[in-house]
Amino acid sequence: MNIETALSKAINILKNAQKITPAVDAGVILCFVLSCERAYLLSHYNYELSRDEEEKYFNLINLRASGIPVQYITGHKEFMSLNFNVNPHVLIPRPETEILVETVLNYVGNYNCDKYVRILDMGTGSGCIAVSLACYIEIENCRITALDISEEALHTACLNAVANGVSDKITFVLSNLFEKLDGMVFDIIVSNPPYIPSPEIENLQIEVKGHEPIIALDGGEDGLYYYKKIVEEAPCFLESNGLLAFEVGYNQAREVAGLMEERHFKKIKIIKDLAKIDRVVMGWY
Repeated sequence: MNIETALSKAINILKNAQKITPAVDAGVILCFVLSCERAYLLSHYNYELSRDEEEKYFNLINLRASGIPVQYITGHKEFMSLNFNVNPHVLIPRPETEILVETVLNYVGNYNCDKYVRILDMGTGSGCIAVSLACYIEIENCRITALDISEEALHTACLNAVANGVSDKITFVLSNLFEKLDGMVFDIIVSNPPYIPSPEIENLQIEVKGHEPIIALDGGEDGLYYYKKIVEEAPCFLESNGLLAFEVGYNQAREVAGLMEERHFKKIKIIKDLAKIDRVVMGWY
């Protein structure tokens, strides 16, 4: 079976499984099997797959048809133009989270280059936020603490820090929120906490609710559980005039901003994503 035929068959399988982007998924998985770029597929339609390549390809296509996300099948996801290892222990990085990273990068860009910058990434997961900040912040004296309650997630984040050459800039801590951070203070706390209301979990796509870690999705009955906890405790761990920046879910920005106002954060800002949805809430203490 050549590439053209294999792609056509795979696309039909994914269409019948009602996948939203069957052609894209079929191509990504075949590139993974053949260890090639997309351009190779387009210019080598007549390449004959070996029996092993064909068997592996359609095994993976059937996994995708069953609902397993493409990113877990290939084990990789691009974020902020960097490559991240992903697996079912970590949430797959979303493009919306890049808005949070870019917001922090823009803020740090105004720092004095000689200043020591201490950043806490609360609930690091794959490490996409911490690693991206470590890669793109040019201040030499920048140190990041990346925290998570999941040991498996921290292991993945460590691998991603090593793979992207920033492991010397990040300290990984196994902790339930601020539990293990006694005596530490930060200039910036950044977080993309679980924010899906518990009753809405069942309505998520099978790719999400059936395969991504629920602990990284479930934000309690109203979706605000972790925002409340972090906003309440963050002032004890922030330097004077320190920044707290959140990613928020749909229609949560005003409520999160209200929580921050109640805790006496000031200069609170809400930033929209590319779809004009309120996506980041930030304020200073």
